[in-house]
Amino acid sequence: MSDAQFSYEHLTPDTLLNALESVGIRPESGLLALNSYENRVYQFQDEERRRLVTKFYRPQRWSREQILEEHAFADDLEQAEIPVAAPMKIDGETLFNFEGYQFAVFPSVGGRTFEVDNWDQLEMVGRFLGRIHKVGASKPFVHRPTIGLDEYLFAPRKALENSSFIPIHLENAFFADLDRLISVLKERWNPNMNTLRLHGDCHPSNILWRDGPMFVDLDDARNGPAIQDIWMLLNGDRHDQLAQLDTISEAYSEFHDFPANELQLIEPLRGLRMVHYMAWLAKRWEDPAFPRAFPWFAEAKYWENQVLAFKEQLAALEEPPLTLAPQW
Repeated sequence: MSDAQFSYEHLTPDTLLNALESVGIRPESGLLALNSYENRVYQFQDEERRRLVTKFYRPQRWSREQILEEHAFADDLEQAEIPVAAPMKIDGETLFNFEGYQFAVFPSVGGRTFEVDNWDQLEMVGRFLGRIHKVGASKPFVHRPTIGLDEYLFAPRKALENSSFIPIHLENAFFADLDRLISVLKERWNPNMNTLRLHGDCHPSNILWRDGPMFVDLDDARNGPAIQDIWMLLNGDRHDQLAQLDTISEAYSEFHDFPANELQLIEPLRGLRMVHYMAWLAKRWEDPAFPRAFPWFAEAKYWENQVLAFKEQLAALEEPPLTLAPQW
């Protein structure tokens, strides 16, 4: 069964409960579905009154070896006393299989929303990102991919061309501007850049706040440039982003060399994410969770806005890259 044909319809409540019981965990509460689109994630309380979370991985997305690399990275971070949601070990294992579904169990980690405009919180996140990257740089992922143009540009471009989402009256403008963006991104991309193991999707929603940050959801972990885990924390106008970048870089540098030479990759990486995101939604549209969560994706207005977004991103790529303030 191909990824596009896959359906979660057979992942019934009985299947979920039987899977958990197969590894000795017996839920006493109901299974509360948490926000997740790629996978299916549920919170519950077991008979020992532990609050736990179970993640059932989308079949055909990651191989067993790739998921185990994610788990090993989480364990490396946890061993380095970095606050990260790592899977529990049950009889020495972290990944289990039940009726074709791979799943894992995690302690439930609550927390408040990370406040991106809180300078103290941003400084602490920068400090922990430096620690994460110090661990990530110790060895690469072997089975997980490296951020690159094939996955983030060329394959998405082909998927969009073969989809039926772009309104006919927008097709020419949409693909003309998309191809201009792809051409510029190819010129700006450096295939020989330094890479390390990354969180991969380190946006503010994947950081919870308690006494400090808790990094969650390593599902998109892969090799890539360190700046990938940094640029998604920047927001606002250029002045705001420069101030945020200075705060992050100073804290980050306490534990790992800040990748100042990668600042020129921020806008190319933003462009890659933009193209990849559209194709991801198109690819997953047959999953009922996606039309419910993203109803605007099938509306003409969304695609009109994407044509404008391409032009704005092309303009951003022509701007000088962000730079760090001089350190006196």
